[in-house]
Amino acid sequence: MKYIDDFRDGTLAQSLARQLVAEARPDRQYRLMEFCGGHTHTIFRYGIPDLLPTTIRMVHGPGCPVCVLPIGRLDMAIDLSRDHAVTLCTYGDMMRVPGSRRRSLLKAKAEGADIRLVYSARDSLALAEAHPDRQVVFFAIGFETTTPPTAAVLRAAKSRGVRNFSVFCNHVLTPAAMDAILDVQADDPAQAVQIDGFLGPAHVSIVIGSQAYERFAGPLGKPVVISGFEPLDVMHSILMLVRQLNEGRADVENQYTRAVDRWGNRTAQALMEEVFVLRPAFEWRGLGTIPTSALALSEPYSDFDAERRFTMTYRMAPENKACACPSILRGLARPTDCRLFGRQCTPQTPLGSCMVSDEGACAAYYKYGRTRQPAAAAA
Repeated sequence: MKYIDDFRDGTLAQSLARQLVAEARPDRQYRLMEFCGGHTHTIFRYGIPDLLPTTIRMVHGPGCPVCVLPIGRLDMAIDLSRDHAVTLCTYGDMMRVPGSRRRSLLKAKAEGADIRLVYSARDSLALAEAHPDRQVVFFAIGFETTTPPTAAVLRAAKSRGVRNFSVFCNHVLTPAAMDAILDVQADDPAQAVQIDGFLGPAHVSIVIGSQAYERFAGPLGKPVVISGFEPLDVMHSILMLVRQLNEGRADVENQYTRAVDRWGNRTAQALMEEVFVLRPAFEWRGLGTIPTSALALSEPYSDFDAERRFTMTYRMAPENKACACPSILRGLARPTDCRLFGRQCTPQTPLGSCMVSDEGACAAYYKYGRTRQPAAAAA
């Protein structure tokens, strides 16, 4: 615990806060997007907005894969569990995400579908090997962080000849989403929040390395600082972004040097390249359809592709018009801007994915006492 406590030291936090007040220029605004929902939770859990000068505004980004999965893909998983007599394995935070007509995996399970909560992709493969009479499907979801474990399990299933195992693949790519956010900012400012720099995700960057963000810095003029998840990591990273902007620089800097390097985990990258290929396009909740932003199984692994093994049809599904999740995921709105937040929509009765996921912005606001904060208070 000593090393964790070192990154939560209140005296050091106050020192960083004083540095931010001293160095943030009063004649400009600093609009900084934290892409990762883990950072959003750190920011609110430790009261970081209260330590920042009013000129620094943290903009909440897409957050997590559960938040950005479109309703149509969730509907496919629900239909698969109900209509094909499969055992569907999923991570727990997907269970209560509302699909079309307020269906969910939890409701499908209550109605008799065989849906199992797992802690890893490997648990799904073990279940398939233990029950060779059942078709077991792993509902694979995640950014680059959880993609290598899925690839490793697919390689193991192929090498061991497990014929009753398949994967419904929904892995998505972080840089492509950052591209889409900046494209909207450039093409239609009315539909985009202005962003001066990015707080880069930590766990994703361990896999893909800092070089993956270099196209956002020099060419596009958007500095990126890869940040760890502890409160002092986040405050130090914000200070690094402020200094870049003050100096007119746009570089990729790595605050999280204890875990991230420039090139990332090359073993994991090679495994991903073996097992997956880029999809031509993929729909993201809140961001629309983004080219080459998601992965599908490569041809050597096509026998393990649930979308090929079963009759699965994707249909775009409308959002709940009263739910502000799509705007929150783009950084256009804060959870407190949504008229459902903290009223009809709570962690016990979620109406949108941002309230369900442990890394969702709405869950962070609700959990850490921001339910009655005016929407503009931290701006």
